[in-house]
Amino acid sequence: MLETTRDLWEEVRGERIFLTGGTGFFGCWLLESFLWANERLDLGASAAVLTRDPERFHRKAPHLANDSAITLQRGDVRDFAFPDGDFPFVVHAATEASARQEREAPLEMLSTIVDGTRRTLDFASSHGTKKFLLTSSGAVYGKQPEEITHISEDFRGGPDPTSKGSAYAEGKRMAELLCSLYSAGTVMECKIARCFAFAGPYLPLDIHFAIGNFIRDAMQGKVIRVLGDGTPYRSYMYAGDAVTWLWTMLFRAPSLRPFNVGSEHAISIRELARITADTLNPGSDVVIDGHHEPGIPVERYVPCTRAARESLGLAERVDVRESILRTARWNGYGKSHEFASD
Repeated sequence: MLETTRDLWEEVRGERIFLTGGTGFFGCWLLESFLWANERLDLGASAAVLTRDPERFHRKAPHLANDSAITLQRGDVRDFAFPDGDFPFVVHAATEASARQEREAPLEMLSTIVDGTRRTLDFASSHGTKKFLLTSSGAVYGKQPEEITHISEDFRGGPDPTSKGSAYAEGKRMAELLCSLYSAGTVMECKIARCFAFAGPYLPLDIHFAIGNFIRDAMQGKVIRVLGDGTPYRSYMYAGDAVTWLWTMLFRAPSLRPFNVGSEHAISIRELARITADTLNPGSDVVIDGHHEPGIPVERYVPCTRAARESLGLAERVDVRESILRTARWNGYGKSHEFASD
């Protein structure tokens, strides 16, 4: 990350960053990379990190929580108290992409995304923020048409606004609109990163992410079970590549021009299960529970990243096999035959 972004960090020298969602998957990677650059480039920068549970974060990542450049601020993203002083840079990475929450509490999910974004923009617009990064989602495009193999930023489709299953996607669409409204007539630049699927250390292995579930089962020596028919296509970017892209977008991307963040290397869920098994537990079985019905379109969720590559000079450096291996090693793979659950 630092090799790719070294020249960009001069802008942060002696400055403060405000980060929401700093204790989640993206947040931990953003803090790891920020602290790495801060120390090695002697930037003298600091970051205030909003979290609902500082004590839990201390247990999860004490090396981050206890760093002198990090200040943890307790609060909910929807109504947090504003810290004093100017923060030239704000990264809004809050909102868990929880399938369970969208299924069981869609109004809560929508409120967290929309009200949280508005509160963070209120903070940024009143605290000297020059550059604001929103981690949006590829979900804003809605269902990817079968004939489009890689969806680009100029696609004008969208999710079904009458479906409660669209709470996350519609919330992210509204978050992007709020960025446009708040930045109008101000000096604040709003950068929009439409994020797809990822792997790497800090990825939860026990929720709805297929790649995380497959890694967990392979590490435990279990059969990898695909609950559906295995035909949907996804792509997985390594988190180290993702944060390189996100920092570059914060510093260099044009205001209000969305950029996709993700891998273009499409892989079916069936293939992903087999690759995970072969990488971590060679010879283990993969079971596909479902059967694909003829005539049913194959689902895809794969970005086109030409804009990021050509406009910002970004590239993907770690492939899916290496991503799987690094995620597993971080979770104890190779140290014992048992899964390190904590």
